[in-house]
Amino acid sequence: MSSMTIGPIAGPATDPSERSALLFWMIFTGLSIFAVVLLWRFGLIHLMLTSDRTYISSVIAVLYVLTCGHCFLRTRAIAREGAAARRCRAVLSAVGGTKALDAGATALPRGLVRDHIESLVTKAAAQDYRPVDQTLLLRTLADRLRGSNGFGAFVSDTLMKLGLLGTIIGFIIMLAPIAGLDAADKVAMRSSMGLMSDGMAVAMYTTLAGLVGSILVRIQYYMLDAATQRVFSDAVVLTETYVTPVLERKGSGIKGSGTPS
Repeated sequence: MSSMTIGPIAGPATDPSERSALLFWMIFTGLSIFAVVLLWRFGLIHLMLTSDRTYISSVIAVLYVLTCGHCFLRTRAIAREGAAARRCRAVLSAVGGTKALDAGATALPRGLVRDHIESLVTKAAAQDYRPVDQTLLLRTLADRLRGSNGFGAFVSDTLMKLGLLGTIIGFIIMLAPIAGLDAADKVAMRSSMGLMSDGMAVAMYTTLAGLVGSILVRIQYYMLDAATQRVFSDAVVLTETYVTPVLERKGSGIKGSGTPS
């Protein structure tokens, strides 16, 4: 049998989870734009806009576009925080990398994770390097990482309610002509049927726009929340592995040097 030389096995690739969050958002948005183009091509969007006399569907569409922009900005910010956290891990895990904590962690890459590490170093120094409980600081880090992610849930709920509002208005338009309807008047019957048809179109199109917009917003912010959670988990592992042990060892060293011989 011929021998086969196996080269060095490549190390684990750099974790692309946070960068992929932005990529996933771009793929999802690209598919959404493709679907909109198809619907416009077949005239369905134009039909919806012309049939909805209340313009609620147009308002839903504008809110959805603005929310997509907000989600993009938040996803890009989380991607940057994830990249900064990985650089902090690279610095601290290197040989002698923990010396970066001696200067108050100012040598680490900028970001919320570095701010959290700076707070840990400051807290440890203030309490003479006793064991550091970072529970409250982690809560603050989680809130800062989450930022305005809750805006997505608010908009999703708003889009749903706008769709329901359009449904109610559509049914009002549809049922309004029935009150004064005369069955013997054929002209009035035709006019009433036209108004009922318009009301039903308003009800159906606004409900459809609200439901679709709400679902799409939920999906985007679900991906954003998942990426945010990964950054937070990485920060917890980073601090528990490379930061708090160093600070506690420093406290043990101080106590040992202060013990009389």
